[in-house]
Amino acid sequence: MKTVFAGGGTGGHLYPAIAIANALRAADPSAHVTFYGTADRLEARIVPAAGYPLVDIPSAPLARNPLGVAAAIWKNLSGIHSAWRALAAERPDLIVASGGYVCFPVVVAARAMRSIGLLQSALVLLEINAHPGLANKLVAPFVDEVWGAYEAARASFGKRYIVTGIPVRAALNDARNREEAARRLRLDPQKRTLLVMGGSQGARSINEAVLALLKTHALPHRWQLLIVTGERDYAVMAAEQRELAGKNDFAAVAYLDDLSDAYAMADVVVSRAGASTLGELAALGLPAVLVPYPHAAQDHQRVNAQVFADAGAADVLDDADLTGETLWNAVHAAMAPERYDAMRSAARSLAPIDATSAILQRVAVLVRG
Repeated sequence: MKTVFAGGGTGGHLYPAIAIANALRAADPSAHVTFYGTADRLEARIVPAAGYPLVDIPSAPLARNPLGVAAAIWKNLSGIHSAWRALAAERPDLIVASGGYVCFPVVVAARAMRSIGLLQSALVLLEINAHPGLANKLVAPFVDEVWGAYEAARASFGKRYIVTGIPVRAALNDARNREEAARRLRLDPQKRTLLVMGGSQGARSINEAVLALLKTHALPHRWQLLIVTGERDYAVMAAEQRELAGKNDFAAVAYLDDLSDAYAMADVVVSRAGASTLGELAALGLPAVLVPYPHAAQDHQRVNAQVFADAGAADVLDDADLTGETLWNAVHAAMAPERYDAMRSAARSLAPIDATSAILQRVAVLVRG
């Protein structure tokens, strides 16, 4: 079977697709998988690192000024042309759009080719946010099914919407050797770990709040901190790590292509509220303090975070209210033993089904009949 995944721009658009791709290959080693994305965005690094080829498809979001709109239209028309040629050569059985504006030219080209008999591919949209973004709403009419994580999103898609859960890379569920993970990350395997991460690009507001926290508070006994800073802030955080040596144990890394070691060490997580991250937290049963990205399309991260807050799996802080003190209060509350155990159970309750198995079943229905 041949499968094409179209998506990119953020880890949230890529990692769930990679999880599905890995599952397809595990089920059938002869399965052929290709990713379509943009050569100058995050997928150019993540997709080859995961072992899959990446086809460059030009694409751009619509701008607000007339000149920008014209440029975006031209680029997306070029993307449709590129996608048409690539799909004609590939002849995939299944196309999965996993998010990002590269989905539009790929899905439009595929639907047009299908309408004139040049392609027989099944078309699927993977939308794992509680509140769908505008781009995915535009793509949705062209696909056969929409796979999602939350019943609340059904209102946006109707009968084609199927709750599958959020696919998570199998590596995250493997029993990792905590001592080996600690050695690679330069952490103490005997200490509990607060993991802080701001998404694939990092988050300056979270980084600054963590620094303020570390300068005014000492982590509880036998706790340490691991922060994934993003490339932009790494030098500053690494310098502060040396300055604060002795008061708090913490390690700073710029980026982790594979979070398996970080999750193997994590006991409490501070992060943005992207859907793929939340899927991983639920699958692993990790309590969290969530700081939704305030500029996310349709404010979808806030809606995602509220699902976890309502279940008792996370506390939510507005980015505008984020300080060292507010972060300390939320983190300290999550570390309390009685609260910690309840939050772990609540997080696990948000991953009630095996999303990867559910998706493989849908693939069998769509492709094999």
